[in-house]
Amino acid sequence: MTASSELRLLPWSGPDDKPCYLSADDTAGYLSCLADNAEEIQLDLGIELLTHAREVLADATSDPEELRLLATDLTGALRDAVRVATSRGHRLPRPAPAHEGPPAHPN
Repeated sequence: MTASSELRLLPWSGPDDKPCYLSADDTAGYLSCLADNAEEIQLDLGIELLTHAREVLADATSDPEELRLLATDLTGALRDAVRVATSRGHRLPRPAPAHEGPPAHPN
């Protein structure tokens, strides 16, 4: 869950490919749901692209233009996956600080 002082990285870019953020405590709001759906679509497309990449790379007759297009598509899918992972990672609950050394004993 996002703390009220934190922003959610959205799965799309703004002008000049700058990151977009959402400040919302309501994870069930319209934009949060839209972002969740966009992330799901991006990850599903990445899975499909991996399957296609395996096929293209297994084909010894794949030409350089097809390989270049594949590399371009894989780069975009990896960018999307990293953005989703970053956004979701920032929304994970923070672990409680670990105590250093044994707990203090009251006298």
